[in-house]
Amino acid sequence: MTTVAAYAAPAPKAPLERTTIERRAVGDHDVLIDIKFSGICHSDIHQAQDGWRPGTFPMVPGHEIAGVVSAVGPGVTRYAVGDRVGVGCMVDSCRECDNCRAGLEQYCLGGGPTWTYNDTGKDGEPTYGGYAQKIVVDENYVVRIPEGLSLDVAAPLLCAGITTYSPLKHWNAGPGKKVAVVGLGGLGHMGVKIAHALGAEVTVLSQSLRKKDDGLRLGADHYHATGDPDTFEELAGTFDIILNTVSAPLDFAAYLSLLRTDGTMVNVGLPEEPVQIVLQSLLGNRRSISTSGIGGIAETQEMLDFCAEHGLGAEIELIGAGEINDAYERVAASDVRYRFVIDTATI
Repeated sequence: MTTVAAYAAPAPKAPLERTTIERRAVGDHDVLIDIKFSGICHSDIHQAQDGWRPGTFPMVPGHEIAGVVSAVGPGVTRYAVGDRVGVGCMVDSCRECDNCRAGLEQYCLGGGPTWTYNDTGKDGEPTYGGYAQKIVVDENYVVRIPEGLSLDVAAPLLCAGITTYSPLKHWNAGPGKKVAVVGLGGLGHMGVKIAHALGAEVTVLSQSLRKKDDGLRLGADHYHATGDPDTFEELAGTFDIILNTVSAPLDFAAYLSLLRTDGTMVNVGLPEEPVQIVLQSLLGNRRSISTSGIGGIAETQEMLDFCAEHGLGAEIELIGAGEINDAYERVAASDVRYRFVIDTATI
């Protein structure tokens, strides 16, 4: 066991504070990672505030982890000391079900994946995330960060990047396709960058035009305010794919009306309350609504390689650990462009 400095929420809705945690000893197939940067995801806030399900406290959030390998177990074959690596939202799965064997570990049928934090590992111990100086992870749930990406802008790709890349690839975003991205935040700004790099025609749908210049700079071809009642009439039947990145409640019937025949609205933002869908809004043009959750390990590596090839990194604000609680307040107020990243040397 190794004692590690970390930042944790001691109880639901409590401010995060500095503490220490125990990391397991490095096993045969484990790598010890010196964490350099850890992104702040909106889901960190949901979970630290117990918004989604009863959480395990104290809770160390963080599933956008970038660092350097400092030790490896004797059975490790994929990584060596000094390698630049990342860890995303999961650190294990059953490895035996159809989904795991198909590279869809995030949809593990054998009890679900083991999440990077706020979960219980196979050893019966709670998992602690990336707001810490070190982490021990099985090599099969670690990805390599290409040299073309700096670690600080790569960290958010381990959630925000793969969460948007996976559905865009699955629903074939590319040349000739029109993609709308709802929301220009931590997820949405990566959705715009990736959809543009895939060759799609990209439109941002946001409540106002406040971020229009940013949206166009990031790769959007068009930018529309959903607060303008004329927007939905003007864009009716336009899009092949709508990527909804916000967790706020929406008028789904209005957004579904923007789809072409056989178009799909994919939701990656997770509201805390159930939503209602009117089937009649789907029926007329064989529209569909779906969800997507992160991506498998191989696809996450594919996403990182794609981002390195196309020069895509997250737009970040680098902060010290003492600013985490202020950052949480700013994320809740949509006051970040576009992802906070913690310099873990300050923990």
